[in-house]
Amino acid sequence: MPENSQNRISYFSDRSINEIALPERFTFPFYYEPHQLTKIAAAELQHYLETHTDLDHNFGLTADKDGLVIGKMFGVLVVKDTEGKLGYLSAFSGKLAGTNDHPKFVPPVFDMLVENSFFLKEQEIINTINARIDEILGDGNYQQLKLDVERLSAQSSQEIATLKDQQKNNKETRHKLREEQKNILNEQYYAELEAGLVEQSLYDHFQLKDLKRNWKMLLEEKRSALAQFEDSVEALKNERKERSAALQRQLFEQYVFLNKDGKTKSLHEIFSQTAFGKPPSAAGECATPKLLQFAFANGYQPIAMAEFWWGAAPRSEIRKHKQFYPACTGKCKPILAHMLDGMLVDENPFLQAEEQCNQLDIIYEDESFVVVNKPAGLRSVPGVDIQDSVYTRLKQVLVNTEPLIVHRLDMGTSGLLVVAKTRGAHKHIQKQFLARTVRKRYTALLSKLIGPEEGVIDLPLCGDVLNRPRQMVSFDEGKKSTTRWKVTERYETTTKVAFWPLTGRSHQLRVHSAHELGLNAPIVGDDIYGTPSGRMYLHAAYLEFMHPITKETVSFEIAEDF
Repeated sequence: MPENSQNRISYFSDRSINEIALPERFTFPFYYEPHQLTKIAAAELQHYLETHTDLDHNFGLTADKDGLVIGKMFGVLVVKDTEGKLGYLSAFSGKLAGTNDHPKFVPPVFDMLVENSFFLKEQEIINTINARIDEILGDGNYQQLKLDVERLSAQSSQEIATLKDQQKNNKETRHKLREEQKNILNEQYYAELEAGLVEQSLYDHFQLKDLKRNWKMLLEEKRSALAQFEDSVEALKNERKERSAALQRQLFEQYVFLNKDGKTKSLHEIFSQTAFGKPPSAAGECATPKLLQFAFANGYQPIAMAEFWWGAAPRSEIRKHKQFYPACTGKCKPILAHMLDGMLVDENPFLQAEEQCNQLDIIYEDESFVVVNKPAGLRSVPGVDIQDSVYTRLKQVLVNTEPLIVHRLDMGTSGLLVVAKTRGAHKHIQKQFLARTVRKRYTALLSKLIGPEEGVIDLPLCGDVLNRPRQMVSFDEGKKSTTRWKVTERYETTTKVAFWPLTGRSHQLRVHSAHELGLNAPIVGDDIYGTPSGRMYLHAAYLEFMHPITKETVSFEIAEDF
């Protein structure tokens, strides 16, 4: 057993776990209800975080703490040690207070911050390059040359333009003089006039040529001097780029992950087979890979895992203090596929079709379209692994008609969905959705009481590329997303609201409900932005649009069953 492994494990008291049955399989990391043992471990770790004020990290939980606010994902892994005794390991994602070395927590898979490491040595060289670039860019001579080139370029353009205008007037004057004098002067005098005018024209030509040449020489001299600075900067930037790429490749090879059979794979090997092609930033630094790595390296048997958020939420993401969350998909999923290989793991619930009647509730049908009341838990269209959907069920019912999906509802959302039966109807209704002339109303049950009666939420959304299908709030890159809402009923601990989405972004109502700049109250049962339960309490209750044939307004309404 490696040195210092014992002080990384925390043991349960026998009394606290005597009546708790161990899980038959390891936790599926991307969708889970925390096992009772992980809840106990998480509670103990949270108590540790609350009582240990010497971590020197600002989680954003108190106003008097110095430093940048950075909330953290923490993880616990319940294990059996080499003697079969139950305990748990703790980890944090990334770094804590700028370092990886904390006695309570397992070490990283690879610690790039150890003294005299190749990373720190190379980082020092890269920092020196950065300093040299800053020094050149801040040099007074360089700054003056930039200003001179800008000023002289503008001055040369102005002078040349002024001379061209003057010479254009001269040309027009010569032309006018020719026209006036050709019928007045005799042939000899006109020839003398013409010769003089040609001489003036040649003078103008050479004057412009000389002006351009003089400016060109002066600007080339300045630009040549400026280029010496810029070439030095470009060379340093290229060196920095090459060194950074080489350092990244070297790091990828140092992050080597174990599985239960002792087989290893580096980050490069793992991600070379993914759509990314190479590891994304901070891959391998998340809590769960750290925990499993330490367990396998020390001969511990993993029993169950859980991750929770600690601290203030980032502005762009939905993160609630102390709430459990699944492992991230973009960075962790490829790594954990290797690390959990050969282990008995809970079934992926996303691959399990729910037991339900295959009959679809069609509430309206004519020659152009059908409107169905989609049950929660049914896909709108087939997935990669599960075919059962509104589309496949309609295909069986309509027999000789191809269902044409106009819009979609999330798998967890119930309610009204219109499906076209002809290409003409599909084009007509879809155009209305794109033009935002379709009127929609949703009903949702929010997970807490909210004070205001109604309002408008305007939070721009974009996809989280490393954690699909999760959406993020981004005021820089997000697309405009607007929702009008109104409270319809209040209960003891929840609130029922009506939503009118004025735009149709993915997960719009779910994010606008959960985000702290929105209603700060996740929809009950939202397994991405809130806490999973039997279903997500979001229902598409009302739908209104123009009939593609009659051009009359048609509307449909069906009440929620919650």
